[in-house]
Amino acid sequence: ERLIAQAIKMRPETENWDWSIKIIDDPKTVNAWAMAGGKMALYSGLVIQLKATDDELAQVLGHEIAHALANHSAEKMSVAMATTVGVIAVGVAADRKGLALTGAALAAALAVQRPNSRAAESEADRIGIELAAKAGYDPRAAITLWQKMAQAGGKGPPEFLSTHPSPENRQKKLAEYVPEMMPYYEQKGDRPIYKL
Repeated sequence: ERLIAQAIKMRPETENWDWSIKIIDDPKTVNAWAMAGGKMALYSGLVIQLKATDDELAQVLGHEIAHALANHSAEKMSVAMATTVGVIAVGVAADRKGLALTGAALAAALAVQRPNSRAAESEADRIGIELAAKAGYDPRAAITLWQKMAQAGGKGPPEFLSTHPSPENRQKKLAEYVPEMMPYYEQKGDRPIYKL
């Protein structure tokens, strides 16, 4: 509830959203998500596998709420649709649908979708850590969360092939935000740093 209260302060029109969270009993899945409109889900694997603290879970939910506040799902759909149109156009122009579509799809994913997804993830990290700090959760937990995520995830693909920043880059960037966020956590100040 504290995170939702901060989300509503950041974007007052979200007070009309039907905020709810569902816990999905799946101990093997370390994930969470949120949609515009306030629907959220948290998989039990986050708690079981990571042994996440309340502060770390608040970072996860703050991050997911941030995606909803920033309307990333709509942006993602727009980018996907534009990429699909481009891939089809290249395929038609080349008249070699199979090879052209495969090559164009890979190029589009690497050139457009991956960087945009990483930018959205970074933005959600930034907004999420602020939401959590203002709600009274320790912003340093964002770093410990990603340390645990890195340990649980093992060696992933290179960042340029991923839709998410690497755990190491996330930890580094989040560590840069912590000094700005500590006053919110310690005093629960209410001056927004990040404007949507």
